[in-house]
Amino acid sequence: MDHNGLSDPYVKLHLLPGASKANKLRTKTLRNTLNPTWNETLTYYGITDEDMIRKTLRISVCDEDKFRHNEFIGETRIPLKKLKPNQTKNFSICLEKQLPIDKTEDKSLEERGRILISLKYSSQKSGLLVGIIRCAHLAAMDANGYSDPYVKTYLKPDEDKKSKHKTAVKKKTLNPEFNEEFCYEIKHSDLAKKTLEVTVWDYDIGKSNDFIGGVVLGINAKGERLKHWFDCLKNKDKKIERWHTLTNELPGAALSD
Repeated sequence: MDHNGLSDPYVKLHLLPGASKANKLRTKTLRNTLNPTWNETLTYYGITDEDMIRKTLRISVCDEDKFRHNEFIGETRIPLKKLKPNQTKNFSICLEKQLPIDKTEDKSLEERGRILISLKYSSQKSGLLVGIIRCAHLAAMDANGYSDPYVKTYLKPDEDKKSKHKTAVKKKTLNPEFNEEFCYEIKHSDLAKKTLEVTVWDYDIGKSNDFIGGVVLGINAKGERLKHWFDCLKNKDKKIERWHTLTNELPGAALSD
């Protein structure tokens, strides 16, 4: 790609559908080579069973350019369903020119990161224990390429807004660890009528906080969000942890902090 007949290659990864800055990973750049060896391991945290069926890994090789836009060299795609748990699989694949992203396949909401939540109904405390453990690959909200994230939880319906809990703010990170637990006193029989709304925000001094993404668990949710809620209702006194995808949309438009 460069005048000297060489390139400065790096590799970037996205998960499709739902490609966004939040799920981009990249290697370091190697200088002046057409036969780069990286030997790097890039990790996506919080990959769900649903992702393994539905998602495709897009691997793009690009040429880094100090003065112009980075140039695209080639790409390839690997459906995650080709992989088996805990087995390393090697691929030797030709790079192709840029493949179009099928806009119709991407009906999913934009992904804004992942969150690991634990749920447990405690008979001893007669309440729902909600653990906010960590987030991964959060969308960056600040000019420095990071966010200052914190998490809020509500148990709805909640007429008098008494159910709000907030974690501490973690500074300058897209992979915060919170390890905080909140207790909602509620009869087990009333839980089925409730939904748990979890939102992640970027803390900003002096201006309103930015909404990063959210997830709603409950009887009207779908897929893994419904299953997590259902497993919690079904298994009293058992802590159940699951990763969930944060999207940029929430029912009830809870977009003010």
